[in-house]
Amino acid sequence: MRLWCSGAKIGVRLTHYSETFRMELDHLFIAVPGPEVGHVFKELGFTEGTPNRHPGQGTANRRFFFANAFIELLYLVDREEALRPVTAPTRLYERLTATPNSVSPFGVCFRASEPDETPGFSYWDYCPNYLPPGLSIPVAEAPLEEPMWFFLPFGQRPDQMPPERAQPLVHSCGVRALTHTHLTLPVAESEAARMADSLHDVSVDVGDSPLLELEFDHHRQGKVLDLRPELPMLLRL
Repeated sequence: MRLWCSGAKIGVRLTHYSETFRMELDHLFIAVPGPEVGHVFKELGFTEGTPNRHPGQGTANRRFFFANAFIELLYLVDREEALRPVTAPTRLYERLTATPNSVSPFGVCFRASEPDETPGFSYWDYCPNYLPPGLSIPVAEAPLEEPMWFFLPFGQRPDQMPPERAQPLVHSCGVRALTHTHLTLPVAESEAARMADSLHDVSVDVGDSPLLELEFDHHRQGKVLDLRPELPMLLRL
């Protein structure tokens, strides 16, 4: 499926979502102050993939890939780019520069589980400069206290990427696949939050502080790694 930009930033509005929606988790981002935070994952035995710079968006990342999803540590590199009219509606600048616990530091990206599947939430079309002309990223409307919910119609599992785009999937800590994602949010009232909570491998709860809990391989190793205070994350290996 391809979603096309018409030049405007308002996309198709959906009136409801399906309780049986089958979108898959594509990746998660965590807003961080800079690239140095990546050492947390490397010291735990995670193999790093290639980093990205997002031209025109004002952001860059460090990435860690698994069989079915990846983690993105996202940080600001150009304030002016992040505040340009194309990017400003994403509120990435606010999310990446906020004080701890004032907004959600997370982004949750879904992909289609079947051909021609569309997002399960109301959205607007984000048309960043780094995408080929005409392609867009559907972004849900939600408060900053919730994650940035968005959808990649062209997303693929990392273990199904063509050779020229393949990323390292073997980690010395022994993990292979992300099997469950649990989000604790101060607010979870949007249509996208309700849709996410209806998926079999994602759950959403309301709590005082933002927290991202990732389960790998059904918690086969029986380990729990608390990355706080550097990152608001718990890893269940």
